[in-house]
Amino acid sequence: MNNFIYQNCTKIIFGKGTETCVGQETIKYGNKVLLLYGGGSIKKTGLYDRVMQSLKDSGIEVTELAGVKPNPRLSLVKEGIDLCRKKNINFILAVGGGSVIDTAKAIGVGVPYNGDVWDFYMGTAGPQETIPVGVVLTIPAAGSEASNSSVITNEDGWLKFGLTSEVIRPVFAIMNPELTYTLPDYQTVCGAADIMAHLFERYFTKTKNVDLTDRLIEATLKTVILNVPKALANPADYNARAEIMWASTIAHNNLLDTGRIGDWASHKIEHELSAIYDIAHGAGLAIVFPAWMKYCYKEDVARFAQLAKRVWNVDDNMFDMEEMALKGIYALENYFSSIGLPVRLKQAGIDESRLEEMADKCSFSGTREIGNFKKLSRQDILNIYKLAL
Repeated sequence: MNNFIYQNCTKIIFGKGTETCVGQETIKYGNKVLLLYGGGSIKKTGLYDRVMQSLKDSGIEVTELAGVKPNPRLSLVKEGIDLCRKKNINFILAVGGGSVIDTAKAIGVGVPYNGDVWDFYMGTAGPQETIPVGVVLTIPAAGSEASNSSVITNEDGWLKFGLTSEVIRPVFAIMNPELTYTLPDYQTVCGAADIMAHLFERYFTKTKNVDLTDRLIEATLKTVILNVPKALANPADYNARAEIMWASTIAHNNLLDTGRIGDWASHKIEHELSAIYDIAHGAGLAIVFPAWMKYCYKEDVARFAQLAKRVWNVDDNMFDMEEMALKGIYALENYFSSIGLPVRLKQAGIDESRLEEMADKCSFSGTREIGNFKKLSRQDILNIYKLAL
C-alpha cells in the first residue's frame, strides 16, 4: 500500500426532502447565486420551485443559467463566467447531474482567473481559487458532487479534457434519492455504467497489498449490480435508488483511491467517443471497458480472476485463472446488455470510419501512452477501439 493523504471537504446532506434546506446551506457562502441547470426537467418535477422557494426564504438573489448539455460545452462555461462577473455572483448552485456540476466547477475557477479557463483543462495552468459550488444532485452517475474533477468538451476541435484539483470540490451536496424516481431508464443504466467504470478504474492497479480497498470496491460494485434492476422494475423503490445514489458518490470521492494508483485509460479512450459522437458517457464506457478488459487481462490474470470470483460469483478454478478472468469479463458484458446498454460500437451506430482519428487524439498523435495498469500506445488504443466494434 502506498502513502496517501485523504481529505474531502464536501458536506453530504442525504435523504428525503433534503432539497428544501438548500437556502440555509447556500447563505453560509454567498447571497448572490448563479443557479445552473440543464433542460426543463427540474421544472416539470417541481424541484425548481422548491429550490427557488428555499433560496428566496434565505434572502438570496438568484441569476439563472440553463442549457447545460450532456458532455458539457466550453461555450456555456464561458457564458457563465461572463455572467458571474457581470452580476458579482459569489456562489454557484448546480442542480442536476455530472454535466451541470462539472460546468459549475469550470465556471467557478474561471471567474477569478485572468486567462482562458481552458488553460486548466489543457494542463498549462492550475486553479488557485474558485467561487464556491454547491450541488442538488438529480442523476447518480459521475460522482462529481463530491469529487475533485471536472470534464469539459471544447467545441473547437471537439476535445474532451479533464481537470483535477482539490480547489473544485463542492462545499455541499444535497442528495435526495426521491429526485431520481423520474429518470428515464436509459439515464439510470448509463449512470450505473459510469459508477461501475469509476470503480473498475481504481480496481485495476499494480499496487500490492490493498485488500481493504479491493473489498470496498467489490462491495460497491455488487451494490450497484443488485440495485439497478430493482430501480428499473420499480422506479420509486427508495431503497434501491438510495443505494445507487450513495454508491455514485463513494465511487468517485477518492476514498477508494487511498493507497493505490488506478488506471484511467478507459476513460480517456471513451472521451474521444463522446466528444466526437456525443454518445452518453456511461454508454460509451459500457462499450469501452469490456474491450479494454479483453485486451489487458493477461497483464494480471489473477486480479481479473479475483474480480470474477468476488463480484460475479464465478467458480474458483486455480488451475485455469484465465478461464475465470474471461468468464468475469463476459459476465460484465451480459450484465450491461441485460439492463439495456450497448456493448459494441455498432450497437451505438458508430462504425470504423473515425477509429484512427480517435486513436490519434487519445494518444496525442502517438506522443503519449495512457493508463497505469498497462501502458497503452496509439496502436494499443486503436486495437481496443477495433475490439469494441
